[in-house]
Amino acid sequence: MESTWTFNIGPIAFDGTITVMTVITLAIVFCLIFWASRNMQLKPSGKQNVLEWAVDFVNGIGKDMLGAKESPRYSLLSFTLFSFLLVANSIGLITKLSNTHDVSLWKSPTANATVDLTLALMVVVLSNVVGVQKFGFGKYLKVAFWKDPKALLPMNILEEFTNTLSLGLRLYGNIFAGEIMLGLIAGMVSSTPFMYPVAIILEIAWIGFSLFISALQAYVFVLLTNLYISHKILEEE
Repeated sequence: MESTWTFNIGPIAFDGTITVMTVITLAIVFCLIFWASRNMQLKPSGKQNVLEWAVDFVNGIGKDMLGAKESPRYSLLSFTLFSFLLVANSIGLITKLSNTHDVSLWKSPTANATVDLTLALMVVVLSNVVGVQKFGFGKYLKVAFWKDPKALLPMNILEEFTNTLSLGLRLYGNIFAGEIMLGLIAGMVSSTPFMYPVAIILEIAWIGFSLFISALQAYVFVLLTNLYISHKILEEE
């Protein structure tokens, strides 16, 4: 089984593979957006069309969940999350790279449960913070936890923890499983060389399917992010 290399900053140990891959993901996202946003025109074409479509797509998610009034405030957050996750989910499908000690040097950052749960925790904490900012602490408790007078407060509080786990583990399970399957398909070649043509076909098919799942999971994560925020900042009429 593959492991990852680590490094320490003081007493804290960091996963070197995930850290490097996260930096690479951020660099790819920055370069793509920087490239696509150069020489903007009133009548978009080519790369500008793709960028504007992505922005409109993400803004549409926000409007559906938050409404036209609140969604512009969170549009940049949604687009940043979507862009990062789209690349982070897919980057590990490009290749498999490890050293002679079977230490993984290339993988999707989101194929790590700690990364995904951290992103989920960030979303849940942020949703509560913006709720307090909008209503003040007292009214926020009523809006966020006592919308239904019959609801039990402990259950509503427990939901914050289950939201964090479900949001993070859903993303982790899908991306991690995709990379494991690619590894198993690649292993068919070493165990039975005559299966090489079949393995190539399966590998290409699975990469295509995994790219679809990667995009879908980025969409779902952004959708649920906006949904959780809406529960904390929108009052029921």
